[in-house]
Amino acid sequence: MPQVIVLGVAAGGGVPQWNCNCGICQQARRDPSLQSGQASLAVSADGRHWFLVNASPDLRAQVVATPALHPDPVHLRHTPIAGVILTNAEVDAVAGLLSMREGSPFGIWAPPKVLDTLAANPIFGVLPPDRVPRRALDMDAPIELPLPDGTPSGLSVEAFDVPGKVAWYLEGQAEAGGDTVGLTFRAGGRTVHVVTACAQVTPGLAERLRGADTVFFDGTLWTDDEMIRAGLGAKTGQRMGHVSMSGPDGSIAALASLDVGRKVFVHVNNSNPVLRPGSPERQAAEAAGWTIPQAGSAFP
Repeated sequence: MPQVIVLGVAAGGGVPQWNCNCGICQQARRDPSLQSGQASLAVSADGRHWFLVNASPDLRAQVVATPALHPDPVHLRHTPIAGVILTNAEVDAVAGLLSMREGSPFGIWAPPKVLDTLAANPIFGVLPPDRVPRRALDMDAPIELPLPDGTPSGLSVEAFDVPGKVAWYLEGQAEAGGDTVGLTFRAGGRTVHVVTACAQVTPGLAERLRGADTVFFDGTLWTDDEMIRAGLGAKTGQRMGHVSMSGPDGSIAALASLDVGRKVFVHVNNSNPVLRPGSPERQAAEAAGWTIPQAGSAFP
């Protein structure tokens, strides 16, 4: 089945954020176990060749902290990273690509609108297409992921639209649809869904997730207005394209009856009290069958 390593748990800016003195960020500075880079996953069918889900700005440090992603010691230049699959064009999903410019071949897969965003920014030219080919992910069309030499990886991926929003720096420039996607990975008869950003759990999305072995889901906020109440921002979760964990329309309630084997929250904002072990919110999430992972957590 797909093997998954959580490289980063946090939403944009990580925990602690560089300029934030909220209670969680202060606590994380005192307690390194609460610290996390920005959300990214590594997925593999064989434990030797890995595909990243998004390339966070913290990618170099995440790779250094993850032995499975270290170069093979018999080679001067080597990486077990075979490719990167992008779910959106947000800064915290694509900026880490710039840390992968040292010459190793790998592939990039993304929805056409995300590839258009990369193509429109010349800085991504540091990843030349003869070494780092870019391939479009069509919605609802499973593909077998190849390794850089063309051999099968044993892992398939399928992209699907989820309710969301365009990257904030592109607002006003794009039409709806194709800006935020979820991913379904399959290997060995097992299924893993990854939905790192989602504005609403629609009936169609719920049915897609039903019966999955593992679901990694958008855990940005506990309540829709928590950033406003904390004085950290002026936007609600809905305005940012993120469904809350709690409440009758939240993700915990929406996924409660879907017979998912393992439910894991990722992309957790520094405002979210679920980050505090032992908090009432953490206890409620765990009682509902959810895991709040740490960087380095592995899911077979």
